[in-house]
Amino acid sequence: MVLLIVFCIALAIILGYITKCNVGIFAIVFAYIIGTFLMDMDPKKILGFWPISIFFVILAVSLFYNFAIVNGTLEKLANHLMYRFVNYPYLLPFVVFISSAIIAALGAGFYTVLAFMAPLTFLLCDKAGLSKIAGAMAINYGALGGANFMTSQSGIIFRTLMENSGVQANAAFLNSGVIFITTIIIPIFVLSFFVLSAFKNKIQLSSIVKPQVFDKKQKITLFLMLLMMFIVLIGPILHVVFPKNILIDYFNKKIDIAMIAIIFVAIALFLKLADEKKVIALIPWNTLIMICGVGMLIGVAIEAKTIDLLSSAVRHDVYIIFIPIILCIVAAFMSFFSSTLGVVTPALFPIVPSIALSSGLNETLLFVCIVVGAQASAISPFSSGGSLILGACPQNYKEKLFKDLLIKAIPLGFIAAILAAIILSFILKGN
Repeated sequence: MVLLIVFCIALAIILGYITKCNVGIFAIVFAYIIGTFLMDMDPKKILGFWPISIFFVILAVSLFYNFAIVNGTLEKLANHLMYRFVNYPYLLPFVVFISSAIIAALGAGFYTVLAFMAPLTFLLCDKAGLSKIAGAMAINYGALGGANFMTSQSGIIFRTLMENSGVQANAAFLNSGVIFITTIIIPIFVLSFFVLSAFKNKIQLSSIVKPQVFDKKQKITLFLMLLMMFIVLIGPILHVVFPKNILIDYFNKKIDIAMIAIIFVAIALFLKLADEKKVIALIPWNTLIMICGVGMLIGVAIEAKTIDLLSSAVRHDVYIIFIPIILCIVAAFMSFFSSTLGVVTPALFPIVPSIALSSGLNETLLFVCIVVGAQASAISPFSSGGSLILGACPQNYKEKLFKDLLIKAIPLGFIAAILAAIILSFILKGN
């Protein structure tokens, strides 16, 4: 049964890749067939494996941040950030990275940032004579790292998955914070090679038009985004600083990012900051179905003790010192063809607590290594992120960029991820 479930998880990923259909749909089918007919479970119990908390969090947060997308706040913010560095063209990889990270951290999410930053970045690469691979890696790293922020889409998903795996809320917050910091630091070293190359080649940026100022609705939207971020972050941060304060502990327990986001959605609707229909239309249904569908199959896997057996195999068949690196490599391989948010983390996060408990390894280290490994190959042209970047590239550069993503971007990102896993193994030693 364990082998069958593992096979079905892999098969769902393969079928999704081959057919270009949502992996979550295949995962739901396998969850129903295996759970109902092979494990004699009640279909209602299988429906109960649909992760309501993750679904509602993504739905609520996406609804709010979609106002900033529809009314142009995020795009204009990106243009302003780009314009600030027009006199330093050799820093373009860093500028694209920082701009993408800030926009993603403000809640746009990985795919949204790629969608409107990629065309702009490739245009700037043309104007400056910068290689497309440098621009592609800068966007990808920035969108990934920024989205990992504790109040942005990926960060929220990571925290929820950790809590569903038995990790305490405060520990999950700290773990996601370390993930965010790590995925912001690694790209700085990788992108430095492109910055040095651009500096040596003395590239120049021309004909960049100064962006328009924010209008009233955009200013209000930006203020609401920052205010929501403050409200959601202040509780956990104060609780870390003052862990024994009763009032802070009470406040921290009552703050729920999904509910706060819905309140801000109501405020945005009341102020008519954007067209409601357009805001709803931008909800990432594909991501929701993928994450929740895989979540149902993982629920069946947990019921069949698959997760326990897999974690036991890792504990006993792999030397403890190699476990973080193995998880990093496995995550990178999975992410080459599939989604970090929809497949890799829902599949691997549940085994972390038991591995950490039995091996004595720091669970933060294991969570970070999974994400770092997964995001090392997230730029693969066969994954959703890489295909979005490739789709935004001008037609005459597509073939070259496709090859560069495979033979340059992925190996460079993979090497950086393995080195990071080794370094983190020394920094985050034990529980």
